[in-house]
Amino acid sequence: MSPTHRILGLASGVGIVAANMIGAGVFLSAGFMAQDMGPGTLLLAWLVGALLALAGCRAYASVARLVPRSGGEYRYLSELLHPALGYLAGWASLLVGFSAPVAVDAVASGAFAATLAPGVDARGVGAGLIVTLTALHAAGLQLSKWTQDGLVAVKAILVLGFVAVGLALGHNQWPTWSPPHAGPGFPLPAFMGSLFFIAFAFSGWNAAAYAAEEFKDPERDVPRAMLIGCSLVAVLYLVVNWVFVANLTPARASVVFDYETSRVTLGHLVMRDIVGEAGAKVMSGFVIVALVSSMSAMTFAGPRVYAAMAGDGFLPRALVGRAGQPPVWAIALQGAIALVIVYVHEISQAIQNVGAILTLFAALTALSLFRARALGRDARLLPPVSLAAAAVYGAAAAWMLYFGFRGRTHLLLWLTLIALAALAAYAVAPRRSGPR
Repeated sequence: MSPTHRILGLASGVGIVAANMIGAGVFLSAGFMAQDMGPGTLLLAWLVGALLALAGCRAYASVARLVPRSGGEYRYLSELLHPALGYLAGWASLLVGFSAPVAVDAVASGAFAATLAPGVDARGVGAGLIVTLTALHAAGLQLSKWTQDGLVAVKAILVLGFVAVGLALGHNQWPTWSPPHAGPGFPLPAFMGSLFFIAFAFSGWNAAAYAAEEFKDPERDVPRAMLIGCSLVAVLYLVVNWVFVANLTPARASVVFDYETSRVTLGHLVMRDIVGEAGAKVMSGFVIVALVSSMSAMTFAGPRVYAAMAGDGFLPRALVGRAGQPPVWAIALQGAIALVIVYVHEISQAIQNVGAILTLFAALTALSLFRARALGRDARLLPPVSLAAAAVYGAAAAWMLYFGFRGRTHLLLWLTLIALAALAAYAVAPRRSGPR
């Protein structure tokens, strides 16, 4: 891409990362965790989850410097491990990595809108949001950037407002409650199990990598955007969870078990206690903004993967887009797939099995640093701290995958069949000849 069309700077990159990360999950997870873990253990789990996400960021920072191009895992795995793995990661991004979460966030936004305006059709509102964001991001690079930056700014104001209200007007003494399912000693099984879900709350820390070629200085700004964005969100998550453990008991926090029908988060309970019913309505508005901001970030980032695949000949050339313009047809394709998911799938099942395969590709990307080192790539881009971070993240991902697949051999078989089908498609797919 021409330098004149590189419009993203560090601030926009940090915003893309934060927008991808912050969703409704952080306002729910503590309610489940509090049933088995005390306040100190719960906060420790979030701290460990933050350190693991930062380890992934540190590893990806070196990967992004080695391969300063758009496409995320598709591009990284293609160039550092094998094009077949990159091809598989690219299709995973198209079908489940971005389209399905956009659909889920869209319907969830509609459901929260129904708490403010009863009778609203959640799927209709969700579909309208998808169409609107698709149009905004396809209209031009500047409008796309302004849309994303504006939504991030509003989200930041609202979430910081929630934290300020919780700290200023809520309880701040160390909580004395105990989990109802507490056992003797340290709750290791519950603690380790919670890390799997915390990892999903932190997912999105690599979002800047998908649009690397649209940054003014990708080798500098993409790694910094991931590290700074993830660090800021990690601090925010720890403070938000402190507000929860200091103001709610496990019994009240158990409301999250009925979240699918009630659409009440822990944030709603805290705001209702402190400000009243108006506070709960404000919280619904905040969650809608948070979800729409996440949708916008994924609508911006995901199509860059498909455009990169099209540029390599694996998808129709039209998806590449014109120089200096967003990849319009790639954006439209993702929006169309998201609309199909909204109307033909049960949303609660749409991304139930997505996280495991995305975790696998992220771990493979981090571990690709060791192959780069073995092949003699620039040692200055492969410092020991990055290799250590890659090892930590890879080991944590292996444990999470074991936990996710344990007792679910049918899921493992299903994913294996999909992977084999995708690899067979790679073997016969046309592609652009010559070096990339």
